[in-house]
Amino acid sequence: MITSVFNKSKPINFIIVAVYVSLLFVITNYNLLLSDLNTSLATLFKWVITLFLVFLIDFIVSKNNLTQRNSYAIMTFGLLFGMFPEAMMHTNILLANLFIFFALRRLISLHSNLHVKKKLFDAAFWIALAALFYFWAILFFALVIVALIYHSQNDFKNVIIPFMGAATVIILLLVYNIVVDDVYLKPTNFKRYASLDFTAYDSKENILKLTVLFTSYVWTLVYFFKNIPDKNKKLKPSYFLIAWASIIAILVAIIAPTKNGSEFLFLFAPFSIIMANYIEVISERWFKEVFVALLVIAPIVGLLL
Repeated sequence: MITSVFNKSKPINFIIVAVYVSLLFVITNYNLLLSDLNTSLATLFKWVITLFLVFLIDFIVSKNNLTQRNSYAIMTFGLLFGMFPEAMMHTNILLANLFIFFALRRLISLHSNLHVKKKLFDAAFWIALAALFYFWAILFFALVIVALIYHSQNDFKNVIIPFMGAATVIILLLVYNIVVDDVYLKPTNFKRYASLDFTAYDSKENILKLTVLFTSYVWTLVYFFKNIPDKNKKLKPSYFLIAWASIIAILVAIIAPTKNGSEFLFLFAPFSIIMANYIEVISERWFKEVFVALLVIAPIVGLLL
């Protein structure tokens, strides 16, 4: 039933997801919203970023024809917030993810072969900026390398440009630190902490949600890689970028210093596109509903465990 609602790309579908995500946000951040004025405004800022992420995933998918004319991507994106509402609570991760969205948008649009140098510069710039808010977002710089392999491996100038984009962020950071704090770099600029301690996941609720997430992810990713050769030749590099973005997001989650669910936010966008590509070609309606139902039921059952 849910998939039949989102099988067409309609404005009402975006509204449904936006309302659903907003309700989740209010429930998750209820105490902060009713706190002092500064805290309330900061919380509302997080809500704006969250909704803007929903808009961006819809824009990226439709603009680049990454799925058929449906709303499965934003549907999955919203349901993932339901599984990991903690992703709405941390401004730094939300901002880092927003900048990774900007970078991914520029890299995916390279298939047009227009303004290639500018897009490579922008992507590297946004990824470097994301690293200032969440250091391990720097791993997404590997996507720029992948994009170069697909689009510009024979142009040495294009190889240099992404590093210029990253260097621009570093220069701006140095200038800011000198003007504000009279130092070149502060210890807080790059918090390089990592952790392989997974005891935070040692609960029935987390085990259930992670099992559903990774089972669905692996199942759909295998299908995704299998069917890339059948995609439009011009768009194949974009699909590979999405797949690799999801793998990098998993790596970021694995080494994240704090394991509270918010570390999976980087996976939401690529996984949503991968899931949408899978759902749209399943002929058995009941099988579509099973995949969606798992994402709906898992957090509800988890609360009852």
